[in-house]
Amino acid sequence: MLKAVAIAAVLVCPALAAEETAIDRALQHLYNFDFKSAHALLDKYIEAHPEEPLPYAFRASAFLFFELDRLQVLEAEFLTDDEKLAEKKKKLEPDAAVRVNFMKAMEDTTKRGEAAVKANPQDKNALLALCIAQGVATDYMALVEKKQIASLGAAKKSNNYAQQVLKLDPKYYDAYLTAGFSEYMVGSLPFFVRWFVRFDNVSGSKERGLENLRLTAREGRYFKAFAKILISIISLREKKPLEAQKLLAELARDYPGNPLFRKELVKVSNKLGMAAN
Repeated sequence: MLKAVAIAAVLVCPALAAEETAIDRALQHLYNFDFKSAHALLDKYIEAHPEEPLPYAFRASAFLFFELDRLQVLEAEFLTDDEKLAEKKKKLEPDAAVRVNFMKAMEDTTKRGEAAVKANPQDKNALLALCIAQGVATDYMALVEKKQIASLGAAKKSNNYAQQVLKLDPKYYDAYLTAGFSEYMVGSLPFFVRWFVRFDNVSGSKERGLENLRLTAREGRYFKAFAKILISIISLREKKPLEAQKLLAELARDYPGNPLFRKELVKVSNKLGMAAN
């Protein structure tokens, strides 16, 4: 199950402002799998705000999603047949150039995020940037490098940062993505692994984890879509296709440029004997 849900402890951030920002538009392109446009907007934003850690974290996220799409990892995660999933993952060949760019974005995020938190321990945006950095590190290790157990260290750090943000402001709804994923992931681990894994404020309740993910799917700003992706995958693996179909329909509607959402919606709808709206 860790392999099935490891997509994320990841991309979490609170709203910076009520109005749409360049980061909002970059993420719109990211969820449409238009990575070139996403990077162009982030590069322009970084040029104007070189010391902010958050845009570098989203840059790392864009490199990660590009690699997940290129390697068809997200598509594989929707499969409920573990043998087919294992067969598909054997074909993964990480791109060295993408990894270099990804690691540089991670380094830029960490350097600026730690400096900002040192200056102001209550800097929620900096804490969330660090949360994102550890989250995408978790995903890269687990899904691209296939080091699932080793990725738990980064996942734990990501959760720690998310919990700090939620203590400062429980209404930073996007932070519940990492908190929820951590709950679900720990609840899915084998007992002997769980015995040695301790996450702050995490009991291993899969239901609590799903509730937090659903909160992000309802109220989140930057990661509403990502929460829906995770819940869809979990729902299919827990034999709850109706919830997956509903969320995939919303994703296909909101991000028509992304062929994955429509493809998975059609597959789920066909299994249910329903039309994909």
